[in-house]
Amino acid sequence: MARSKTSKQWMDEHVNDPYVKKAKIDGYRSRASYKIIEINEKDKIIRAGNIVMDLGSAPGGWSQVVAPLVGASGRVIASDILPMDGIIGVTFIQGDFTEAAVYDNILSTLNGDKVDVVVSDMSPNLSGVNTTDQYSSIYLVELALDMARNVLKPGGSFCAKVFQGVGYEEYAKEVRKSFDKVVVRKPDASRARSREVYIVGKGFKG
Repeated sequence: MARSKTSKQWMDEHVNDPYVKKAKIDGYRSRASYKIIEINEKDKIIRAGNIVMDLGSAPGGWSQVVAPLVGASGRVIASDILPMDGIIGVTFIQGDFTEAAVYDNILSTLNGDKVDVVVSDMSPNLSGVNTTDQYSSIYLVELALDMARNVLKPGGSFCAKVFQGVGYEEYAKEVRKSFDKVVVRKPDASRARSREVYIVGKGFKG
């Protein structure tokens, strides 16, 4: 079946993307790895010994970066609806964390511990209808913020991908209610034409 013009453009852009090429050379599963690397270099949200929760983790590009940062004294709990190949130092829980059984599994894995950092690179399955996709993406980041509010320890950090558009300003206000400091990042590895940005919250108010 012939590819549409749009999908061919995306494929050409993807194949020629310098971060896609760099990821292959560096052994990362995804070009997204460079986004969390840059965010952490600027905001220092992940440190050795931290417990980090990675939501929407598949294929594992962020967990690959986070696991060495927290080291043997830290822990990474990753979750996604999609499967993810194992990573040393990462406990992966497959399923929808809004479902009680999956959520309970995550909590039992924490074993009563609170989390230092919640990160989310979740994206909805895009329909191509901008308004629908925007509402879907805002819904996902609202779920990520709810999870963060439930599991973070006071002073903890949060980083989530969000698409600018309807609901974005209201969401940013909600994040500011829960964190002492909030900044918005647009990493170099994020395509210039993309509406995605990353909201980083530090100093969870509990």
